[in-house]
Amino acid sequence: MEHGGEGDGAGGADAGHRADLAAGAAWTRVILHADLDAFFASVEQLDHPEWRGRPVLVGGRGPRSVVAAASYEARRHGCRSAMPMAHALRLCPDAIVAPPRGARYRELSASFMAILGRIGPDVEPLSVDEAFVDATGSQRLHGSGARMAELVRGWTRSELGVTVSVGVAASKFVAKIASDLHKPDGVTVIEPGRTMETLAPLPIDRMWGVGPRTLPRVQAAGIRTFGDLQALGEDEARRRLGDAGAHWWSLARGVDARDVVTGRQARSIGHEETFGSDLPSEAAVAEHLLPLVEDTARRLRRHGVRAGTVTLKIRLGDFSTFTRAQSLDEATDRTDTLWDVARGILRAWAATGFRPVRLIGVQCSNLERGLDAGGLFPDHEHARQRALDAATDRIAERFGSRAVRRGGVAGREPSPPS
Repeated sequence: MEHGGEGDGAGGADAGHRADLAAGAAWTRVILHADLDAFFASVEQLDHPEWRGRPVLVGGRGPRSVVAAASYEARRHGCRSAMPMAHALRLCPDAIVAPPRGARYRELSASFMAILGRIGPDVEPLSVDEAFVDATGSQRLHGSGARMAELVRGWTRSELGVTVSVGVAASKFVAKIASDLHKPDGVTVIEPGRTMETLAPLPIDRMWGVGPRTLPRVQAAGIRTFGDLQALGEDEARRRLGDAGAHWWSLARGVDARDVVTGRQARSIGHEETFGSDLPSEAAVAEHLLPLVEDTARRLRRHGVRAGTVTLKIRLGDFSTFTRAQSLDEATDRTDTLWDVARGILRAWAATGFRPVRLIGVQCSNLERGLDAGGLFPDHEHARQRALDAATDRIAERFGSRAVRRGGVAGREPSPPS
């Protein structure tokens, strides 16, 4: 196992490069897992230098808000992502609470993925802040997996101003485990011949698929570490834990043949919002729904896709949830069309008997690639709306999504869906 910390260089002389190639020749695959450290909180500290070294929590301050990210300073107090914000502030009363800035995070995420693309073309994003890279074919160009990990680490720090932890292994599962072993700002290499001994002491709750609900059953079967699972035969693992046990047995031994998958296309795009207090009227819900539709439409255009179905999600104060969907005659990415549909669904639901709303969400699915053609014949209204969308997209990209909203559209009263 190798660990790179502060001051480790990413470069090397020709002799070192040749040594890297010789070491890398024994690897059948070289997989990198790169994970930006406390990404959202790190971006806030990057953009607010006065917050560096101080505990930062990203999220809202409402009674129902949760922590989207916690800086390492906040984590030392026990704060974690997905924790209720009120609880986190009790643990760390001096923490700075920063509202999420999705556009800024996506901007740096795109730059980060481009950095990974320099290592090799096969990049599989898992989220905005982590991805796999198949670097097997890049060894002759860049050197060993360890050297490529240091390149990623150095480029990310110098170009983006944030840190990244990188794991290197011969499989996706082991690479992801490795990236978490020396956080933050670390490089961990797990050699193929040392995989089992490196994994053996790890607690079994670090296994994919062993979560809070599953853990008691696994521990009751006498399995508390990866080593406990490794010591069993495959049939015994299956007998104790079912088919999942056989799968976990393979992973505990570092066996994971899955390829790095590139070119994933989203099946749906959407946004939702939970409110600190229940919204008391249809008009109040519509006021919050409009920016969700605008942000969703903007993401459709950014990804070059059009939506064929719009789904509205409504959750009440008692946590009962309703979803209503409507298919479009023609797929589109136009904000005004998507708003008409979403507003119409809301009106139809409210007409059945409005109740205070805790959460509202909009989702676009049945996505198609390509631009909205607007029909066979020239349509001046279509051209005007597309120009308006393009203008608002430019403003949002430069100043943030909150910088521009369509007040006029909110006043339209579309007909409810049939």
